[in-house]
Amino acid sequence: MCKLCDEGVPRNHFGSRRNFLKGALATGLAATGLNLFAPRPAAADDPPMDSGVPGRRYVIRGGSVMSLDQKVGDFAQADVLVEGKKILAVRKNIQAGDAAEIDATGRIVMPGFIDTHHHQFETALRSYLADGILINDSSNSPSGNTTYYEYILLKFAPVYRPQDVYINELFGGLSQLDDGVTTVHDVSQIHHTPQHSDAAIQALFDTGRRFAFGYFEGAGTNGPHYAYPTDASRIKTQYFSSTDQLATMIMGGEVYLGDAVYEQSWKIGRNLGLQIAAHILSPFGIRPILDQLAAGNGGANHDIAMGPDNLFIHMTGMSDSGWQGVHDVGAQVSIAFPIEMNMRHGMPPILKMQSLGMEPSLSTDVECTMTADFFTQMRVCMNMQRMMVNQMVLEQGTFSPPFPNDWPTPAAGTPPLLTTRDCATVP
Repeated sequence: MCKLCDEGVPRNHFGSRRNFLKGALATGLAATGLNLFAPRPAAADDPPMDSGVPGRRYVIRGGSVMSLDQKVGDFAQADVLVEGKKILAVRKNIQAGDAAEIDATGRIVMPGFIDTHHHQFETALRSYLADGILINDSSNSPSGNTTYYEYILLKFAPVYRPQDVYINELFGGLSQLDDGVTTVHDVSQIHHTPQHSDAAIQALFDTGRRFAFGYFEGAGTNGPHYAYPTDASRIKTQYFSSTDQLATMIMGGEVYLGDAVYEQSWKIGRNLGLQIAAHILSPFGIRPILDQLAAGNGGANHDIAMGPDNLFIHMTGMSDSGWQGVHDVGAQVSIAFPIEMNMRHGMPPILKMQSLGMEPSLSTDVECTMTADFFTQMRVCMNMQRMMVNQMVLEQGTFSPPFPNDWPTPAAGTPPLLTTRDCATVP
């Protein structure tokens, strides 16, 4: 499970095996639900030994199943049959021979959360930059001078060794499992050398959870062994050639690195059949670049276009034509609501996505500034959207006598308020 433990330096990562496994269940068992405190066997929290091994079968028995999938449905009480790392069946009264059992009585059984954008290499810097912004705004103020670009990318990241990458990635992954996040897109941006890349990938595998490895550039100054983006072919062949595993690869293609660099990375990614991800946000002159990609004439040779294989992160401050292009090609969008609001990325574009009939995925972004707790991501998404829509509705009223209408009925075309279920079913 842990490289340090394998090398003879054991670590007590979670205090107890039970505390770790409670977070590591791939089905995302949550400690809430009807009859939470009802008596149950002492071992109910523990999955069977060797769970996840091919052919190993067990049944999660008698829980309230929330599949969040219309094809599967929800059940007040049902069973979940798991074999190896795959769910085989969800229904009542599953008979599975000698399969082991987990008593989920009084528990909610549901899928784990999916984090589509997380810089896990920064886990050890958790809360270091709680009141900073993205880049220096020349205000000479405490918040304006303490910036992500200067302190995280230019000071900490350049001195990371491969072993620093490994322990940050491992701790980040295990702590997210403990919070019920069972799938991550790790945007590490710490690939100073192939050894840094290997360390990040090994740690991701060692967590045992589902992940997409985002192969992005190395932050800060890089030396003679810097291999981005050409090392992508080796990484894909060495680690991600199998399609029957919980791991996959995404190609990072940041447009702010310059036309020549992102053209090269996008073409490499597409030749390898990989999804291509990029941070798209208000600063760094990105808006006109996205417009070029939407028109199909991006890159140094003006031959790069966005497509359904793109994942765009943030999408703050973009033009209507850029948004229309994203919509028309079916590209995906990941929003990190707390970070965007806190670090001045721009207004999280939830209303724009609603107007286009699009749904975002949610993401943590950086733990150096905000929590990775996924309930926080969902709450902030819902709270911000409702704040904006509620103010729109209030401003439709009149506040002058003699017949004030200061609690108006929403006008036609007003975006619907997000609900807790909307946030729970966001990809």
